[in-house]
Amino acid sequence: MASTSGTKSDGLPKSLSRKMTRMRTGGAALDAPEDEGIDSEKLVPSSLAEIIPILRVANEIEPENPRVAYLCRFHAFEKAHKMDPMSSGRGVRQFKTYLLHRLEKEEKETKPQLAGNDPREIQKFYQMFYEAKVRDGQYKRKPEEMAKIYQIASVLYDVVRAVVPSEKVDAQINKWAREVETKKEQYVHYNILPLYATGAKPAIMELPEIKAALDALRMVDNLPKPRAQSTPNEPDDRDIAIHDLLDWLWLAFGFQKGNVANQREHLILLLANADIKNKQQEDYGQLENDTIENLMGKILKNYRSWCNYLHCEQNVNIAYNAADRQQLQLLYIGLYLLIWGEASNIRFMPECICYIFHNMARDLDGILHSNVYSVSGGTFRPAHQGEEAFLREVVTPIYQVLRKEAKRNQAGTLSHSKWRNYDDLNEYFWSDKCFKLGWPMDLKADFFVHSDEIQPRNEVFIHQPNNVTSGKRKPKTNFVEVRTFWHLYRSFDRLWVFFILALQAMVIVAWSAGGSLSLIDEDVFRNVLSIFITYSLLNFLQAMLDIILSCRAWGSLKKTQIVRYLMKFAVAAVWVVVLPIGYSSSVQNPTGLIKFFSDWTNNWQSQPFYNFAIVIFMMPNILAAILFILPPLRRSMERSNFRIIVFIMWWAQPKLYVGRGLHEDLFSLLKYTLFWILLLISKLAFSYYVEILPLIEPTKLIMELKVGSYVWHEFFPKLRYNIGVIISIWAPIVLVYFMDAQIWYAIFSTIFGGINGAFSHLGEIRTLGMLRSRFDAVPRAFTKRLVPSSNEDVRTNHLDESLERRNIAKFSQLWNEFVNCMRMEDLINNRERDLLLVPYSSSDVSVVQWPPFLLASKIPIALDMAKDFKGKSDIDLFRKIKNDDYMHSAVIECYETLKDIMFGILDDNDDKKVLKHICYELDSSIQQNRFLNEFRINELPNLSSKLERLLNLLKADAEDVESYKTQIINVLQDIMEIITEDVMVNGHKIMERAHAKTEDNDSKEQKFGKINLDLMRNRSWMEKVVRLHLLLTVKESAINVPMNLEARRRITFFTNSLFMKMPSAPKVRNMLSFSVLTPYYKEDVLYSEEELQKENEDGISILFYLQKIYPDEWSNFQERVKFPKTVDAAKDETELIRQMELTRHWASYRGQTLSRTVRGMMYYRQALELQCFLDMAGDRDIFGGFRAVDLNYREQTALAANSQAVADMKFTYVVSCQIYGQQKKSNDPRDRSCYQNILNLMLQYPSLRVAYIDEREETVNGKPEKVYYSVLLKGGDKLDEEIYRIKLPGLPTVIGEGKPENQNHAIIFTRGEALQTIDMNQDNYLEEAFKMRNVLQEFQKDRPRQRKPTILGLREHIFTGSVSSLAWFMSNQETSFVTIGQRTLANPLRVRFHYGHPDIFDRIFHLTRGGISKASKTINLSEDIFSGFNSTLRGGYVTHHEYIQVGKGRDVGMNQISLFEAKVANGNGEQTLSRDVYRLGRRFDFYRMLSFYFTTVGFYFSSMVTVIIVYVFLYGRLYLVLSGLERSILMDPTVLQSKSLETALATQSVYQLGLLLVLPMVMEIGLERGFRTALGDFIIMQLQLASVFFTFQLGTKAHYFGRTILHGGAKYRPTGRGFVVFHAKFADNYRLYSRSHFVKGLELLMLLIVYEVYGESYRSMSIYWFITSSMWFLVASWLFAPFVFNPSGFEWQKTVDDWTDWKRWMGNRGGIGIHQDRSWESWWEFELEHLKHTDIRGRVLEIILACRFFIYQYGIVYHLNIAHHIQSILVYGLSWLVMATVLLFLKMVSMGRRKFGTDFQLMFRILKFLLFLGFLSVMTVLFVVCNLTIGDLFAGLLCFMPTGWALLLIGQACRSMMKGIGLWDTIKELARGYEYVMGMIIFMPIVILSWFPFVSEFQTRLLFNQAFSRGLQISMILAGRKERAASSHS
Repeated sequence: MASTSGTKSDGLPKSLSRKMTRMRTGGAALDAPEDEGIDSEKLVPSSLAEIIPILRVANEIEPENPRVAYLCRFHAFEKAHKMDPMSSGRGVRQFKTYLLHRLEKEEKETKPQLAGNDPREIQKFYQMFYEAKVRDGQYKRKPEEMAKIYQIASVLYDVVRAVVPSEKVDAQINKWAREVETKKEQYVHYNILPLYATGAKPAIMELPEIKAALDALRMVDNLPKPRAQSTPNEPDDRDIAIHDLLDWLWLAFGFQKGNVANQREHLILLLANADIKNKQQEDYGQLENDTIENLMGKILKNYRSWCNYLHCEQNVNIAYNAADRQQLQLLYIGLYLLIWGEASNIRFMPECICYIFHNMARDLDGILHSNVYSVSGGTFRPAHQGEEAFLREVVTPIYQVLRKEAKRNQAGTLSHSKWRNYDDLNEYFWSDKCFKLGWPMDLKADFFVHSDEIQPRNEVFIHQPNNVTSGKRKPKTNFVEVRTFWHLYRSFDRLWVFFILALQAMVIVAWSAGGSLSLIDEDVFRNVLSIFITYSLLNFLQAMLDIILSCRAWGSLKKTQIVRYLMKFAVAAVWVVVLPIGYSSSVQNPTGLIKFFSDWTNNWQSQPFYNFAIVIFMMPNILAAILFILPPLRRSMERSNFRIIVFIMWWAQPKLYVGRGLHEDLFSLLKYTLFWILLLISKLAFSYYVEILPLIEPTKLIMELKVGSYVWHEFFPKLRYNIGVIISIWAPIVLVYFMDAQIWYAIFSTIFGGINGAFSHLGEIRTLGMLRSRFDAVPRAFTKRLVPSSNEDVRTNHLDESLERRNIAKFSQLWNEFVNCMRMEDLINNRERDLLLVPYSSSDVSVVQWPPFLLASKIPIALDMAKDFKGKSDIDLFRKIKNDDYMHSAVIECYETLKDIMFGILDDNDDKKVLKHICYELDSSIQQNRFLNEFRINELPNLSSKLERLLNLLKADAEDVESYKTQIINVLQDIMEIITEDVMVNGHKIMERAHAKTEDNDSKEQKFGKINLDLMRNRSWMEKVVRLHLLLTVKESAINVPMNLEARRRITFFTNSLFMKMPSAPKVRNMLSFSVLTPYYKEDVLYSEEELQKENEDGISILFYLQKIYPDEWSNFQERVKFPKTVDAAKDETELIRQMELTRHWASYRGQTLSRTVRGMMYYRQALELQCFLDMAGDRDIFGGFRAVDLNYREQTALAANSQAVADMKFTYVVSCQIYGQQKKSNDPRDRSCYQNILNLMLQYPSLRVAYIDEREETVNGKPEKVYYSVLLKGGDKLDEEIYRIKLPGLPTVIGEGKPENQNHAIIFTRGEALQTIDMNQDNYLEEAFKMRNVLQEFQKDRPRQRKPTILGLREHIFTGSVSSLAWFMSNQETSFVTIGQRTLANPLRVRFHYGHPDIFDRIFHLTRGGISKASKTINLSEDIFSGFNSTLRGGYVTHHEYIQVGKGRDVGMNQISLFEAKVANGNGEQTLSRDVYRLGRRFDFYRMLSFYFTTVGFYFSSMVTVIIVYVFLYGRLYLVLSGLERSILMDPTVLQSKSLETALATQSVYQLGLLLVLPMVMEIGLERGFRTALGDFIIMQLQLASVFFTFQLGTKAHYFGRTILHGGAKYRPTGRGFVVFHAKFADNYRLYSRSHFVKGLELLMLLIVYEVYGESYRSMSIYWFITSSMWFLVASWLFAPFVFNPSGFEWQKTVDDWTDWKRWMGNRGGIGIHQDRSWESWWEFELEHLKHTDIRGRVLEIILACRFFIYQYGIVYHLNIAHHIQSILVYGLSWLVMATVLLFLKMVSMGRRKFGTDFQLMFRILKFLLFLGFLSVMTVLFVVCNLTIGDLFAGLLCFMPTGWALLLIGQACRSMMKGIGLWDTIKELARGYEYVMGMIIFMPIVILSWFPFVSEFQTRLLFNQAFSRGLQISMILAGRKERAASSHS
């Protein structure tokens, strides 16, 4: 092939290569076009990754010299063949074959261009390349360009050596190559800091703080050189260059080079940013000692706390006065960061990292002090040395433990108690037994030895989740997550104790004759004291739960903790015995309560034993109350590590590493205590007077009534007090009592949140009118909030007016950038942009130049005012004008601007003198109050029209210059004539003098005939022309500018926020540095043309839909990009491609795409560059109108370069694209599109970084193995460039939950002191980015107790609310939570956590404490909130700030929303079981614990209780009506007087209908948009069936929360984030909602029917409906809401199609590989998954719950006419005989169909006929002989259908047994029959409603009212009738 030997012999045979070209393997697509460059990113197998740079170079130089490109590819082939000569790697043989074919073709097609043969060709090309690009490049090119050039030069030299024999290589080329190799390291691809760049230094490397940090790190001369372990190939004392402290640590401990490079930059930026924070740039020397001291304190704070907790000595040994103190501190900081940077999944285990650092710090100390071994006397060496030693010997063994535990959990389906998660393994290091691991770690230690058998190394266990071998499990650590509702009691026992005791006390008081006043009676008081007996029982229950629920962790607990559990249990048991005995033996005191207390004080010896027992029993609570009001003392005691304090606290609170001292300052404590005291008083008063007291008298009457007879067979007829009736009545009341605190919380949080928001100045500017009225104060507010103040500014503030002008100029810079940004986002058009812009400079105008939209109509009104003015005094006229400040400013600005324009356009000095004289006359007349006498103001309108004509000409484009100039001169002369002849009384005299002077000069030129048109090229002058034209012509319509609702919202929020309280802005140089991190998996990046044009079943494409949803924005977009109006003009293919590319971006920026998120986050950088420019620029630059988007100008100035450098230092954005590497090599078009779009984002935004997990195949011990890396990329010239590559111990994402693992692998590439977490569905706004430095100052703000916040919560704007009514409901619900909800949580309740993004984390705090989320499988499904839990438990502090906001998208379709709600409910179910909730619930004080409960898991538990109340009420009524007790007892007139039941059900209805969610919505909308708007929105929401939606979602929450706790099954549910306006099929809705809503809805429907048919407790139907109306509403919502909110849900054709699809789905057989969407059987098996993995307790509970359905049969059979009122148990027995007969009948038909249906059709028909005859015979006998009635048949359905369902549920729970006895197929067929029946019942109303066309129209209006208000014809969209389609057909 090429001119070198041995090539073809090494290649593959030609015949074989042709054969292999057609093969594909493992994602290596070999179908690339032959005439294009080889796709090095896609085709090259991972095992040959080293040749990718060679192929990149070949593609790069191919246009320039194809032959050299061929030689490069040839070299790549040779190298690939050497790397894998046997082609054993995956895809290697195919790739080599493909490349060989390509080379054979190119060998023939390409010829040398520069020389006669290949050796001379390649050398000549190398010479040309070096001379052209390498030699002087370092002085002309950027470092990143030089990095690429040096890489190409290095590859070319390798090709030279491969092609040219070594002795024939030119000496000069060898010399150049050695020079290139020497300098190559200086030009590696860098992230932010080009540390090794030579030549022209980038601006960032010239920053003094960067230089100081570098100097500090490079102090290595005095350090002892570590002695590296020798290897076979290298001597022991090899000479390795050490440039800085991190190089030294790398050599000493064996870290990876990529990790060292990454942490080097990380540490330099941390030091530089921390040091400059409080320093000025002048006289910058070295780093301050305090800078390093503080940084080390932050990073090692957790380590020091860990050492103190374990009472072990710290290994950070730095003498206070040591000369090298700074160097030692940097070494320890660097060591910690290097450990953290390479720890992979261990980063979730902060105390494990502390253990590793502890030992490595000791090694470091040994090296530094040249310690020697005591035995051998040899020099000290660290435990781990050599390449990748730390990864291999420290990280990997711990990772393997994590991986083995991950195998146990079976993809999260196994019980939590049977495997150890991240928390369990991390908490192993909370005990001093962790030191038994030793150092180096003993891999035979208990921590590493696992009970599972060792799996083969190449086993990919994620494909075999169920393969878990048996063996003794390791115990859980400190806590066991058991699936039981008892966790709610165990975690929040004080809450339940309080409510239970309060209920008991209120019932006792209400039961007494005197009611609430009877408490002063001693007997009643003594009865109330019995609550302490209940308290002792509850304490005993708590102690018992502690033992039972933690028993599986006893193997890891300390003995003291086990003793405490046992002693608690023993003491609780003693009190359970002692207190009842004491109470029963106490003596009544007859003299009243007052005497009782006086006896206590005077004669305490004679007091009953019970009173003493109570005092002793309550002593711990009394002490806790004392400590509660002394939070500093409690906090100090809990955090103390002194053994005596630990011993004292041992009984109340066992020693634990986290959760100590969770007590707020006294003022905060008083605030939330007052909140809860008021709430509890209200709640208890309501419960007592409304729920409990009215029910007491009827209860007493019922207990005294005698029951004559029962309708059914009563097993306990002698039971006293009618206890069954009492339970039926009281059970719903008691449940409401425990639930309604949630309602009271909603009320109080709404009130407090509203007050708080009002005091925060929210909503003070909420309309354009309010904005106009306060706009004059906006620049001052802007200066106060967003302009850094210096001492010089403060001194000159009251003296220098120029400072105000300077600040207004700064305001105009930011304001105009904001306006231009909205224009680029197409929210406003060009005209609106011009009306909103503020001039950059006001130096040539004496008044403030307000934006034209404020001055709309001011000039026309002033002209009309002047024209109609009848007075004679100038003062009156000017007073009228000055009454309107904006009019006054507009008049003066118009005059001065017109004067400036006229002087500029006139080219003749005489003309200018005339104009100057006119102006002098005008000015002097105004000053001397003779303006009206010397000017005819009624002529001003005529002058105005001529000026407008002149300005229009100046704005127009000139085609014929001479004609254009003539027109301008004519209009100009007309203007001067009007001024001198018409307007001025004596103007003719001025002109006469001017003409006389002209005649003297014998000039024949006309006056005003010479003009200067060169000014039209001056941008600043033209801006004046445009602005003056606007001022003269804009009418009232501009008052409503902007028209776009989103633009209005953004403008009003931004201006309003400037008046809110926020920290002052520091200079950008002094602000905190921060990063933004976005996790990305497979979501949309940018919509493709195919996705935009693809039509759904209704013929609607996404693009068409968006054009109709956002018509104004589409028009603005067309105006901005100047689309041709006709199709013919766009025939050029390039123009079409450009249009589609721009359209793709426009559409993607309106969806929930990564492109939208990245664009929004990059506004931070744009804002920082502009703000940095304003900080550093002088007056000339500021007044010159320096545009932040003017990139070309910016790059040409040193000021702009410095601005970019500071922005780079302060801001980093990392997107963690976990599978980017897989997408790069994928054959799937969507994956390839995602890869290309992500690459385009990197190219578009040079500062964007992408991190991903790279999978490579490498040869280890002769065998290929998969190796994983964390890689950081940035955009290069055309492709991505790799910056850092850090090897991982294994695939990190198989251990825990996907999203937190994705974040964790990328977090090492983030920078700065703060970290903002942003989701993939978020957006940002430029104007909000301006406030980022303010909000970051919250971390530095002084607060009580010197506490610094660790998480800053920010509010969100939900931008998806306008799509549909559902989206609007969801948007309002989410908005109220992220505003008023979180505002209340933060203040006063102090229980705000992290609820998802966009919160800002104290990065140093969290990276040393486990990261920004928790990742344990399943338990941490809601990973975000756990980071808030973790932060709080570790002493963090979470705040909330509403002066800044970030955009967020939400789900917009019914099914999407339900999946989201299911995921959140699942997450809350798992939280209930978690150790974090347990610890917070136990360690918060009482009132903060209440806040925590009702704002987290308590909300979901209350939702479930709300549903349970309905069940309890209806089943209680079912018991009463079927037993006959209702007729015999509740019909009594005295009993009917109670209203408690109605009240209880009304309370439940409040919760059910979503009013808890609506209350905060209304308050927040009222605050921010006005209460009239809020009331209107509330009414519209109700008309759009918001209550139906909220009721339906209540069912979602209750179902998934309860199922998760009982059976598990929590998982991430992808919702999709598309535009959901398509019709969901009936089968889809049935699959999604069958178990969560439809089954429950039908059960409640049956209960209501039975209650109505057999119940006679209420005399009128109206009272029955009043009682059950909310339940009927709930049933209707649960059964039909999915169809009401389903687009085209009642369209007849779609209904027919849905029925066909559903029947096909029901009939299809399941099996392996058949998806649940295709077959009912597959779906049914999937629905039973939770029962496969549940434990025996869950199965038993499922069976017990199923037994409730047997009550129907038991009760109804006695009401049948055929039963003849017989109450014998035989009646019930006979009913089971009937049931068995029916089941046998169905079984026979089923078996007959299966066995005879195909081959013996006749026999099967005979069988069916015989069965039919038998059925008829039996029914005839029953009707004639036994008096069976038609009513009995319907009653029989109500009787036996529930029984069959119960049998089905029990059979499903006993799956294994059913399969064993061969009944599983019967169970399946029975289930199919029930599904058919349920489907028919639900489908019939839909069919009936679909018959009426108006129903579909009404539904469309209902669903898309928001879109209608935006002018959207949604019915046309749904029907697919598009105008463009019609026009195309015509």
